This record gives sequence, C-alpha cells and structure tokens, in this order.
Amino acid sequence: MPGAEIVLDPSNVLRLLAGLGVTVRIGLVSVALSLPLGIACGMLMTLRNPLIRAVLRAYLEFIRIMPQLVLLYLVFFGTAGAWGWDLSGEAASVVVFSLWGAAELGDLVRGALESIPRTQYDSAYVLGMGRRQAFARVILPQAVTRLLPPAVNLATRMVKTTSLCMLIGVVELIRVGQQIIDYNRFAVPTGALWIYGSIFFLYFIVCWPLSILSRRLERRWAR
Repeated sequence: MPGAEIVLDPSNVLRLLAGLGVTVRIGLVSVALSLPLGIACGMLMTLRNPLIRAVLRAYLEFIRIMPQLVLLYLVFFGTAGAWGWDLSGEAASVVVFSLWGAAELGDLVRGALESIPRTQYDSAYVLGMGRRQAFARVILPQAVTRLLPPAVNLATRMVKTTSLCMLIGVVELIRVGQQIIDYNRFAVPTGALWIYGSIFFLYFIVCWPLSILSRRLERRWAR
C-alpha cells in the first residue's frame, strides 16, 4: 500500500523503538518513585492530625487542578528562570509525573484504607492483636486487594501521559514519529497515517498488558 514503506524501513523502526524506550523509561521511573511517595501520603491522609490532612489535601487538589502540561512548563522553564536549575526535559518529566502519581496514588491509598469497616479492627482486637498487628495482618491485606486495580490503571495513565514530554523537547515516541514524518513529507505524503498508526500500536502493546492485569485483579478479588 502507498506509504507503507516508511514503517518498513529498518532505520525508522529502530528510531521508533528508541523513542518508545524513552517513553517507557520515563513512565517506569515515575511509577517507581511515586509508589513510596504515594503510599506515605495516603497513610498520612488517614491520620487525625488536621494540619497534616490540610497540607496533603491542598497538595492533592493543586496537582489535580493543574494540567500536567502546565506543571511540565513550571518545572522545566520556571525553575530555570527562577533558580537557575538546568533540568533536562527527561528529568523535569520524571519530577512532574512522580509528583502527579504520588498525589493520585495517595488518594487511592487513603480511600482503600478508609473503606475497611471499623469492625475489622474490633475483630482483630478481640482476637488479641495489637494495633500494629491488626493493621499488618487484617487491614493491610484487604486494602491492597482494593488498591491494586486502580493503581495499575494509574500506571497506564502515567505511561500514556508521557506523550506531553515532547512539548519540552524530550525525544520520545511521538517526537520521533514527527521527525520521521517531516523528513519524508514530500517523498511519502501519506507517511503520517502509517507512522501514527505504528505509534498507536506501540502504545497499545505497552499499555494493554497493564489493562488486562487490572481487569483480572478486579475479577479475582470481586469474588
């Protein structure tokens, strides 16, 4: 078919795979950093200290209201102008997506912990468990089963949202695709369809297993 040669060119395939590697690297590093931060935020949100709860709620609402693209500009351009920080586009992306993931995961952790009925604590105390034992052996396992499916969905969203990184100069998958299209604009006028179709496929093969995992976890623990 006309234009298919652009995605059959080995050099273009290798460039797309390299861009995919950058996308996956940013996504995985951001997820890995957001896990401990999000768990800590979520557990702190369940405390009865009003100051801690207010600070974390303000952080969560700020991250939720502010578009990720604006956060990227703030971290990449704003810190350079205000404090002279020379963050690379990839480093700025990891910072933003880690903060975003930590806020979203923190709220998921809070919701999972607070969804456990108080009677579960009481039952553990009746069995002679202390507060820490009750949390570790009774509350935490139940909270994890409720937390994992939405947490996996969040990881999928983080990987997909890395496409915004191209706007601060990161040469990730979509930026590589645009470079290939621009280079072959006159030689292969229909190349955009094939390149963006290939990008769709590459995102699909990365995110689809995560979606399957999320659905299986939901079915398994809904029984």
